[in-house]
Amino acid sequence: MRKYLLIILLLTSSMSGCFGDVMNDDEKRGIPGGLALACLQDDKFEKMEIHFLYENGYDPIAKELVKTRIQDVCDKPGGIKITSVETDFSIDSVWSSDDVRDARWKHGGDAMGSDTLHWYFLFPAGTYTDESVLGVAVDASTIAIFKDSVDEAEGFFGRPSSEEVERAVTVHEAGHLLGLVNLVYQSPIPHEDSNHPGHSNNEDSVMYWAIESNDVGNFISGDLPDQFDNDDKSDLAGMASGELECSDQLWS
Repeated sequence: MRKYLLIILLLTSSMSGCFGDVMNDDEKRGIPGGLALACLQDDKFEKMEIHFLYENGYDPIAKELVKTRIQDVCDKPGGIKITSVETDFSIDSVWSSDDVRDARWKHGGDAMGSDTLHWYFLFPAGTYTDESVLGVAVDASTIAIFKDSVDEAEGFFGRPSSEEVERAVTVHEAGHLLGLVNLVYQSPIPHEDSNHPGHSNNEDSVMYWAIESNDVGNFISGDLPDQFDNDDKSDLAGMASGELECSDQLWS
């Protein structure tokens, strides 16, 4: 197991930060994890497209890593396509959850099109309403990564680097779209952190609670995890097989 040297771990992270203010609206945008089965299974969606929408100067660096992590757990025989589009979001200061949703649905299309599942990853200028939050999942197909805050989360002496933080946070938020941890199912494995619902208690998992916020910058030795651990993968396999019942699915 990797060992991390922690200076101070601020025990202030909460579920509301990583998930924003999640709303189920009339347009059936769903909650994080609401398209988990649509990704994990191939019954309806044989292909997937991940759209990276980014402000000028905020190019995402973890596109291929996210593709690899999703390919590892999702059944998409038609493949996963990455699309990158520079986007003028017209907001460069403070973002709310509603701002993220509005921008995604203004600049993006339907999440469920024919045989292709569409997810949207936004990389805007500015910060979230809580500046300690590095990324949020706001509905079943949408996350946002706040690179200005990611840069501020870099650790002492550049360990971890802002690039390492961005990779970990991007995969972490993708994990929430997959329903991790216990967002739309109940794991038989006790790996959800009791103080940080929706997150892992294992510091070797990319779903570890500290990765959601600038607490991650307190890791100063060792590599930040950027992949799902065995418990995460067991949950995803159980969801895919039907062994674990999933709720709040927009399609199943």
